Amino acid sequence: VEEGSLLSLFFGHFCFWRLFLCREGSLSGGGRPGLPRSIAAEMERPCTLLIHFDKGTPALANEIKEGLEGSDVNRKVDALKKAIMVLLNGESVPHIFITIVRYVLPSEDHTIQKLLLLFLEIIDRTDSHGKILPEMILICNNLRNNLQHPNEYIRGVTLRFLSRLNEAELIEPLIPSVLLNLDHRHAFVRRNAVLAVMSIYKLQQGEQLLPDAPELIEKILATEQDLSARRNAFLMLFNCAQQVAVRHLLSHLENVSDWGGLLQMVVLELIRKVCRTNPGEKGKYIKIVISLLHSSSTAVMYECAGTLVSLSSAPTAIRAAANTYCQLLLSQSDNNVKLIVLDRLQELKASYREVMVDMIMDVLRALSSPNLDIRRKTLDIALELITPRNIDEVVMALKKEVVKTQNKEVEKNGEYRQMLVQAIHSCALRFPEIASSVVHLLMDFLGDTNVASAMDVASFVREIIETNPKLRESIVARLLDTFYQITSSRVCSCTLWIIGEYCLSLAEVQSGISTVKQSLGDLPFYTIAEDGEIIDPIAPKGQPQLIKSLPTSTGTVSSRRPAVLEDGTYATQSAAFETAVLAPTLLGAGGTPTNLRAILLTGDFFLGAVIACTLTKLVLRLEEMLSSSVTVNTAAAEALLIMVSILRLGHSSVPTHPIDDDSYDRISLCIRILSSPDDIMRKVWLHTCRESFVKMITDKQLRETEETKVKAQISHVQPDDLIDFYHLKSRKGMSQLELEDEVQDDLKRATGDFTKDADSKRALNRVLQLTGFSDPVYAEAYVTVHQYDIVLDVTVTNRTNETLQNLCVELATMGDLKLVERPQNYILAPEASKQIRANIKVSSTETGVIFGNIVYETTSVVDRNVVVLNDIHIDIMDYISPAVCSDVAFRNMWAEFEWENKVAVNTNIQDEKEFLNHVVASTNMRCLTALSALEGDCGFLAVNLYAKSVFGEDALVNLSIEKQQDGKLAGYIRIRSKTQGIALSLGDKITLKQKGS
Repeated sequence: VEEGSLLSLFFGHFCFWRLFLCREGSLSGGGRPGLPRSIAAEMERPCTLLIHFDKGTPALANEIKEGLEGSDVNRKVDALKKAIMVLLNGESVPHIFITIVRYVLPSEDHTIQKLLLLFLEIIDRTDSHGKILPEMILICNNLRNNLQHPNEYIRGVTLRFLSRLNEAELIEPLIPSVLLNLDHRHAFVRRNAVLAVMSIYKLQQGEQLLPDAPELIEKILATEQDLSARRNAFLMLFNCAQQVAVRHLLSHLENVSDWGGLLQMVVLELIRKVCRTNPGEKGKYIKIVISLLHSSSTAVMYECAGTLVSLSSAPTAIRAAANTYCQLLLSQSDNNVKLIVLDRLQELKASYREVMVDMIMDVLRALSSPNLDIRRKTLDIALELITPRNIDEVVMALKKEVVKTQNKEVEKNGEYRQMLVQAIHSCALRFPEIASSVVHLLMDFLGDTNVASAMDVASFVREIIETNPKLRESIVARLLDTFYQITSSRVCSCTLWIIGEYCLSLAEVQSGISTVKQSLGDLPFYTIAEDGEIIDPIAPKGQPQLIKSLPTSTGTVSSRRPAVLEDGTYATQSAAFETAVLAPTLLGAGGTPTNLRAILLTGDFFLGAVIACTLTKLVLRLEEMLSSSVTVNTAAAEALLIMVSILRLGHSSVPTHPIDDDSYDRISLCIRILSSPDDIMRKVWLHTCRESFVKMITDKQLRETEETKVKAQISHVQPDDLIDFYHLKSRKGMSQLELEDEVQDDLKRATGDFTKDADSKRALNRVLQLTGFSDPVYAEAYVTVHQYDIVLDVTVTNRTNETLQNLCVELATMGDLKLVERPQNYILAPEASKQIRANIKVSSTETGVIFGNIVYETTSVVDRNVVVLNDIHIDIMDYISPAVCSDVAFRNMWAEFEWENKVAVNTNIQDEKEFLNHVVASTNMRCLTALSALEGDCGFLAVNLYAKSVFGEDALVNLSIEKQQDGKLAGYIRIRSKTQGIALSLGDKITLKQKGS
């Protein structure tokens, strides 16, 4: 990985946490309650080295000893490697230290010396009482010789080894030799010498061993030319003498922009630390951060932008940070880096939307990436930044992207087009004036082979034609012209509904009837030849096609997957995925388009019912417009002939399956209405249907408006709190950026951002009692759940009159929870309290359990005392939040997800809607079913609920209940998810809460 790049920054963070986990015991076992003390101590031993070891071929102690004692250098190297790996994995090699001192220590080979230092790093250098082992004295002279070795590599690796030692007795005699290496001619030696000085100074006795270390390193920093050595020197001052580091930084302000990326990263860390402790001094440091935004290192640019956002709320600073993120978004080729930068832009958008609105076109440039995840996240950010001022530019950019997707050579263009259509749909709903500029372009994609994309276009057209009456005539005309290109049954059904509802003029009605007739072709749909074969009478001449040989793939494709039954067993479930009709079946004799005919012959009789309904509406509307009964009767007779032909086709052996009862009843109803229409039926078919659609759109807009109002709510503080006014603020000695920052801080203070008080009741609910009041040690924990980690603030109180020694809170977890830190030992005075913090990482949405005990020693009792803690149950509700998805997406996920948990309804609540509201509140989910569908009182309720976890997992719930004669509710709550954990945890939560008590 290139040094100084963003990838190296993220990779460095990963390596740091990997080593931290290993060092703290998480990867090497950690402290576990219930284990013998010797085993626990072995597993908790600090580790600075991690090497893969294949236990399938264990090395024998005799082989290792023979290799070490031999004279062959290669065999000695192999034996030393095996010894290191064996020791790292907890095994022992008897008398190996003496063998190494005799046969390996005198070797002059550089590889052997390097491995020798690794060996010395991992072995136990102290006894059980923490004192240095006597044999360790044997290596001191060798280390001193290495520090004075003529070869710079030997000196460097030895200095690096010393930086990992914690035993002052070993290090003290070597300090003069370490200091001599600070002036070595080779940079590799100097940079490691600085690290050794830092580690020595950080020891408990460090200030006595090296009292003048900060001043010495400051002198070296002023004269050093090597970038890595300067970085290490500044890092030493940052960690050990912060005031000296700040003084050096402020005395070289004009040169900071010329320092290398490695040193600038440490400077940024110093600035963050100083500003956290002294917020009043951040004005002079913000100028340094802004100057570093133009660094040649992308890692420095990224850290500068993050530092600037954390330090300042001034619009100028936020705009500079956003510009930097946008530059990184375009300059970096790695998709992971782009996704991380987009996450930062998402955070900026949430807090500083007014500033980010001006950056929307820069954000949209990320659509040039071929990765769908990047494109999806970019569109999500852009759609929330749209205003009347920039809507035209945004729509123009989206239209250009839609045109680009017509290139069929690019993969996943269909999915990308679907995302663009949804984005344009959202823009048109919020700003109806731009609908006219996009609707005709999108209608060209109604015949798209990507059914999902075409369906989104049809839904968009259906909504726009109702909300924009001025566009109705042009949309209907364009729809009738492009209807023959549609190849999907679902898209045909949607467009036929539009034709039936919005063909209002005489010419449009007649064109609509003609379009449907041409798409169906000549009747009948099949004929029986003399030899008994069933053929399509309108097949192109010279290409007679047997209807029986029509490809079944033109309608639906069945996918079979396991489903969970009531008794917990598995069965096979079929889910139909629609595909587009193959092009050769769309043309009849003379090249006449017959898309509806081709789909009907595959056995899709739901489409046949939609055709019947459309023709019924058109004929009834034609009857209202024309006084001539001859024209109306002719149209009605042709419509009846089509419906009867569909019924005949459904009862024949031509399709793969007969017509279903619902479609048969629907077509029969249409036949009866056209045969003997009345005023009530005319009103229902010509007016009530569209009124229901208008009500559905109104409910949707009302829900979106309410969500917007909730998001727009801001918190306020007390009326008598102090507010500073911008024009009355003192400007003495302040730059424009500092003035803006002060004003923004005042604004946050005025709107309550600095003084937001958490819900006290909710906070108290998170305080859990871990021990009893009569226990010698009382403990309680305050649980804070962040997205990916849980923080336990444990308060431990000594209720005895004795001093408790080596007190340790040992925790363990069940589920997808992992302890990050190794527990530490404390000394607790009588009646004293101690705050202990434990961090736990969460990897999935699953109910977890944290358990453990408190172990301590007293002067009066030799054995250790143990107090068992109450279990802490982590609630799944902390990880999931209400979310929204379309009905189509919900159905697709419902068919795909394999894990199902079926919970029987058992509640004291007797009202269906009250029970629904109770389940929604208890599960933190959102009801996807429209409010209008919940109106009335029929004793039956079926709704869909949806939520999403912080890990991106989807939780689907279907609630189906009915009121029985005794007034009680009965039914089932079905939960589906992609993973087992969320389905089981959510089911347990519903079972616990559904009583309503």
